[in-house]
Amino acid sequence: MITEVELPGVVEPDGLRLRTREVPQLAPGQVLVRMEATGVSFAEQQMRRGKYYDQPPFPFVPGYDYVGVVEAVAEPDGGGLTVGQRVAALSKIGGWADRMVADAADLVPVPDGLGAEEVEAVIVNGVTARRMIEFAKVSRGDTVVVLGANGGVGSLLVQMARHRGARVVGVVSQRHLQYVRELGALAVDRTSDVAAAVREIAPDGVAAVFDHVGGSGIKTSWSMLARGGSLVSYGTASTRDQSGNAKLPILALMARLLLWRALPNGRTTTFFNLWAGRKRNVERYRTQLRADLDAVFEDLAQGTITARIARAFPLSAIADAVRYAESGTAAGKVVVVADQG
Repeated sequence: MITEVELPGVVEPDGLRLRTREVPQLAPGQVLVRMEATGVSFAEQQMRRGKYYDQPPFPFVPGYDYVGVVEAVAEPDGGGLTVGQRVAALSKIGGWADRMVADAADLVPVPDGLGAEEVEAVIVNGVTARRMIEFAKVSRGDTVVVLGANGGVGSLLVQMARHRGARVVGVVSQRHLQYVRELGALAVDRTSDVAAAVREIAPDGVAAVFDHVGGSGIKTSWSMLARGGSLVSYGTASTRDQSGNAKLPILALMARLLLWRALPNGRTTTFFNLWAGRKRNVERYRTQLRADLDAVFEDLAQGTITARIARAFPLSAIADAVRYAESGTAAGKVVVVADQG
């Protein structure tokens, strides 16, 4: 049997429902994965509100990524995977379950010696941070700004940028200032005049700003850039609880970014989309994802990055996990693990 979490519609966390179903017959190239850890990301928070840009129709099973163990493979073709092998996947949906049927081609082997929870904390977050750092061409001597530097993506952005020799300014709420300092960043209270604080640190502007907030505050992020700098937008957290058309905030944000990009001032912008290119060339997408995950897992194994687990919840307590993730108090990744027994 498969036990999974159904999102039936726009509901509060208590409206999430556990359901069970039979394990379907595996098709060639598919495997059955027993979940060890999944998580709660901003994407699922948006899906719960019906506001994730391209979420499927209700009802469906959320779960953006997961790590687990191969429990069964299709005969005669299991895609080269073997029973007992640990794998990770970027799934977008379907990860909030104790077992998942997946295409073997979408699974990436996990190196020995890494714990399931720490791997879960760097799947979507690690690939996102790595690709955005590369887009911005962060290098030694740069100063960069990371909004939400205490979060799952933000904390990895800080670590990756510092590993490249950059100076990092982390913008967080007061409760997270010390944590961000421990990561090696200069900490700025997000309720202060952030632009003024950054100008004191970097009078000529910064090389990159990583902004998950969106909304009207994106203008502040743009204003902090030096000539040649990059504004990397990857979310609309400020509009999470707004009512109305779910697509309008992101469309407005993307239009603004495109307008700024066209200006002749040497600065550039992007709205980061982790799924870009998959529909055009799925094999190329899978190859790049495997390379990125291999690099992130290597960084984790070598201690170049550390996975910060805010808290772990059993799958049966998914409502509590979502509430905690949405509380604004979490530092790091909110992880969901399989129930024992």
